[in-house]
This record gives sequence, structure tokens and C-alpha cells, in this order.
Amino acid sequence: MTVEQAEFGWVSSDPTDAHNYLLPAICRCVKDLFGDKRVRILDLGCGNGFIASQLAQLGHSVTGIDAASDGIKIAQASYPDVDFRRGSIYEIAPARITEGYFDCVVSLEVVEHLFHPKVLFEKSFQIIKPGGRLILTTPYHGYLKNLALSIVNGWDAHFGVHWDGGHIKFFSPKTIQLMAANAGFKNIRMSGVGRIPGLWKSMIMVAER
Repeated sequence: MTVEQAEFGWVSSDPTDAHNYLLPAICRCVKDLFGDKRVRILDLGCGNGFIASQLAQLGHSVTGIDAASDGIKIAQASYPDVDFRRGSIYEIAPARITEGYFDCVVSLEVVEHLFHPKVLFEKSFQIIKPGGRLILTTPYHGYLKNLALSIVNGWDAHFGVHWDGGHIKFFSPKTIQLMAANAGFKNIRMSGVGRIPGLWKSMIMVAER
């Protein structure tokens, strides 16, 4: 598979609505896992580079990779102290693109955009050091949230088809954990973020290599 000449619609380096509720949770995860240790992090699907830049400000060595040319151009111009590279999840190889192994892979709101999502888990497993972690988020889908969408007739808005690069896979906690386990990850933990329990915007998975 090759990198497509893709654009995602990035126009600035400003945080998105998702960044605003994901960033505090991700920073807590990294702190809980690694304490004050300076670690090497790969932001897989880094978009406009905002999250990667914030992790770098905490003292970590961060590399950001994304297939979207517009996002990478913005990231490189806005955050020159972070190593941003244009590349596809499908092409990542430890020696060629990532230049070694990472303590942690962070991938936020990416897996739901992939036709072949298991590749994200398989590639992450290859490039994370033994004992390292994968931190992944994806929109939450569960009974109460789905029921609420039905009650307010919100399915057309929630599953909008009017924009390119939308969501093509929809995960539950069970299915995302199964995909991680099938790739070799262990000690998989789930939590929710955004809104109240049961109506979360996204779910966070932390898994050990």
C-alpha cells in the first residue's frame, strides 16, 4: 500500500473540539504510565500537530506522522521543534520511518478512519518497545449513547456522510480490545472521556506491548 496524496481539511494549528477534551486525559495517561521519565512517543495520525506539540512541551521526544499533507505542512510550520513526517500507517517500518523503537504510540481518533484498522495495531506492536504502551482513542459507541441518539433522532447528524475522510469503522469497547489483543497487546484498559459515563464522546484504550 502507498501513501495517498491526501488532504484532511486542516486550516490551522489551533486545537479542535476533540483536542480540548482529549489532551488532558492523554497527558494524565502518559504521566501515570511513565511518571517523570522522558520517553520517546510516536503520534500516529498526528493531524495538525497540536497534541504532539503539547506532549513535547512536557519534555518528551515526539515524532508525528500523518498521511494528510495539509496537516503535516501546518504542523511543521507551527511546531518546528517537533519531528513531523508525512507517511501512511500502512507503510510504517521501524528502521525506515521511525528510526528505532518507541516507548509509547499515541493514536487519537484515527482508527475509525481506516479501511484496514488492524494494521494500526500490528504496526504499533512492532515499533513499541517491550513493556511500552499504546494509547488509542476512538469515538465511543455503547447502548445508552445509541439509545439516546435514537430518542433525539440524531443518527443522520451523528453518521454524517457529507464530508470526505469520515468515519468508516465503529468500535465498541469489546471490539477495540479484541483487535488489540489479536495484535499481541496485553493488560488492556478502557476508560471514557467527554460527557457523562455512558454518553462519552470517546473511549481511551491503554494497552501494554
